[in-house]
Amino acid sequence: MALKLPPLNALKAFEAAARTGSYVAAAAELGVSAAAVSQQVRNLEGWFGKRLFTRFNNRIGLTDAGMAIYRDTARPLQEIAGMAERVLGDVARARLVVSVLPSLAERWLAPRLAEFARAAPGISIDLRIEADPVDLTRQEVDLRICYGAHFYPDYRIVPLFHDAVLPVCAPEFWREHGPDHGAALESVPDALLIHTVWGPSFASHPGWADWFASRGTERSPKVADGHRVATSSMALEFARLGMGVALGQRVLARADLEAGRLVAPVEQALALGHPYCAVHAHAKARHGGLGTLVEWLRRE
Repeated sequence: MALKLPPLNALKAFEAAARTGSYVAAAAELGVSAAAVSQQVRNLEGWFGKRLFTRFNNRIGLTDAGMAIYRDTARPLQEIAGMAERVLGDVARARLVVSVLPSLAERWLAPRLAEFARAAPGISIDLRIEADPVDLTRQEVDLRICYGAHFYPDYRIVPLFHDAVLPVCAPEFWREHGPDHGAALESVPDALLIHTVWGPSFASHPGWADWFASRGTERSPKVADGHRVATSSMALEFARLGMGVALGQRVLARADLEAGRLVAPVEQALALGHPYCAVHAHAKARHGGLGTLVEWLRRE
C-alpha cells in the first residue's frame, strides 16, 4: 500500500516556521524567501484542510491543529536528518542547548553536567547563562532551567528541587564577630549582613527581615547599611570572603559547607517561594538526549 504523505518540502518549511516562530527566520535557515515559506505553509494547510498558524504582531503562533502536526512531525524530521548525516559520513554528536540562571550555572549545574557528560559521551552541551524570560523557540533552546515557571506557561515543566535559605558565613568571620558559642545572630550589626537583591520582578525571595521574623524577632535590618549583591552565588562568595553573613541558598552552598569554607551559625532555614524547574517544548518530550538529561537532573 502506497504511503499517503504530505508534501515534504511544505512539511520542512512548516517545521522551521513553527520552531523559529517566524517566516523570516525560517526562510533564513532554509535559504529561501519568506514568501516561499508562506506559500509552502499554505500548500500544507490546503493538503490537511486545516489552519496551522495564527498571526499576532510580527510573530506567528501554532493553532491547535498546527501544534498537533508539529508534535508528531518535528521528531521524525530530526531523525531523518540524523540518518542522512550518518549515511553521508558526516556523523555529528547530538547537541543540547541548555539555558540556565547565572547563580545555578556554576554552583549547581556545572558539576552535574560534568557527570552527565561522562555518563552520556555521545551528547554535547551548549550552555547559555541568562536571566528570565528567554524565548526558547526563537533562540533554539532545548532546555531552560529557571526559578519558578511563571514565564513559560505553554511549556512542559518538570520541578527539580525546592531550595531554602539559611545564614552562612566564613568560619573565621564567625570566630571574630559571632557571639560566644554562636548563640545568636541578633547581635550582628546591619553593616555585616549580606542581602541578595533579585530585582523588581521578584517578591518571593525571603530576606533578613523574614528570617528574623521566623525566629520571633522583630528586626528589619537596613538594607542600605549592609552589602547588596544581585545573585545568590555572589552572596555566597561575599560570605566566603569574610565580608559578612549571607542568607545563602542551601543547595548552592552545600559544597562550601561540606568543605568547611562556610559555616551555618544557625540551622533555621526559610523555603524559597518557588521551586527550580526544567522547562522545554512539549514537542521535544520524545527527544532521547533531552529526556535523559532532565531525568538525570531530577534525580540529582
